[in-house]
Amino acid sequence: MAEAAIKDMNFEDALRELESIVDKLERGDAPLEESITIYQRGARLKAHCEGKLKDAQLKVEKIVLDSKGNAGTQAFDAE
Repeated sequence: MAEAAIKDMNFEDALRELESIVDKLERGDAPLEESITIYQRGARLKAHCEGKLKDAQLKVEKIVLDSKGNAGTQAFDAE
């Protein structure tokens, strides 16, 4: 797959490919040059997945009640 394809991948597909790369590297099935190439792609996939998770986290809102008991939303704060 071309580099451009990573940016268009959804989280699940990117994670599935990343898991496949990890499995292949752990088994030692690939020659050194191929291992380096797929490791680099894995690093890009990891960054892509982290970006997708960060975007999702920013979209999450939590429901809160004001002093009068009215429900509203506010941005999620994981900390």
